[in-house]
Amino acid sequence: MDADKRRQLRDAFGAFMTGVTIVTSVDKQGRPIGFTANSFSSVSLDPALLLVSIDKRSANLAHFTQCSHFAINILAEQQKEASTIFAQKNEDRFALIDWRWSASRVPLIDNSSAWFDCSLHQVVDAGDHAILIGQVEGFESNATAGLGYYRGAYFTPYQNAQSLIGGPQVVVSALIEFEGHAVMVRQNDGGYQLPSSAVEKRSVSETLGDLLQQLGINAHPGFVYSVYDDRQKHQQHIVFLCALPTDAGSLTPQLSVAEWFDMPTLARLPIKDPALRSMLGRFVKENAVGNYGIYYGDEHSGAIKQFAG
Repeated sequence: MDADKRRQLRDAFGAFMTGVTIVTSVDKQGRPIGFTANSFSSVSLDPALLLVSIDKRSANLAHFTQCSHFAINILAEQQKEASTIFAQKNEDRFALIDWRWSASRVPLIDNSSAWFDCSLHQVVDAGDHAILIGQVEGFESNATAGLGYYRGAYFTPYQNAQSLIGGPQVVVSALIEFEGHAVMVRQNDGGYQLPSSAVEKRSVSETLGDLLQQLGINAHPGFVYSVYDDRQKHQQHIVFLCALPTDAGSLTPQLSVAEWFDMPTLARLPIKDPALRSMLGRFVKENAVGNYGIYYGDEHSGAIKQFAG
C-alpha cells in the first residue's frame, strides 16, 4: 500500500471514537515502562480477557511481548497531559505523573477511570503490530468519565455533554472608565483581562455588584456595552460600562487587585483574547469622541448600535 493510501486508511480508522489508555509493565531490570494506546478492547468475560496492540517499531516491544504481567489504565478526561507524556519520547515518563505498584508489581496510573492488572495470556502477530491478550487478575473502576479520542484529537464527552445540557456559561465583565483611564486585571500568563466573574447561583446584577465590591471600587453600573457569544468556550459575555461617581475627584483610586491604564496604554496591552482585544480597540476610539455603541454578536463578528454618550 502506498503512502497516500496508508494515510487515507489511517484517517478512516480514526472515524471510530475510542477511549485512551496507558499500557504499563516493567523491563527486565524491573523499571516501569509504558505507552499510550487507543487500540484497546474487551475480549471475554469468562475467562476475563482483554487486548491491546503495540507497534512493532516500539522500543519496548520485546519487554511487553515477553513480560509476565501488564496493566491497562483507562484515562480520565482530566488526563490528556498524561496521555501526551506517554505518547512522546521522554527520559523518565513516570517521574512526570502520579502512580503506584499493582499487586503483580506493574505500574497503575493514579486517578484513572479504570485499571486492569493482567497476566500475559497470549501474543498474536498481526501485521505491523503485535496484539497483547491479557487475563484480568485485578481491576478497579470509578465514576470518573473517560478521555476520548476521535480523528487524531482528544475530546471530553462528559464535559461537552454537561455544557450542552446547561447552556452557555454567562460571564459578566466590568469596563470601568474614569478620567480617560480603564481598569484591567493582570493574568498569571502576563496578559490582561477585564475584571470578570462567572454567573453561577446569583443573578447578573448581583454578580456584577459582587465583582465591583471585590475590586474595592465605588463604581456604578451603566449600560451594557457588549454582548457576545464565545462558541469555542461555550460562554456568553456581558460587558457593562461602569463609571465612578462625579464626586470621585480627579485622581484614579488605588486598587489592590487591578490596575488603571490610560487609553494609549490600554490599546497596547498584551491581550490574548482576540474578541476582548477588538472590543477594547473600539472602546479607545469611542472614548476619544464620547460616542458609544452596543455590540451584539459572537467572538468573530456582530453589529454595533450607536447612541450618544
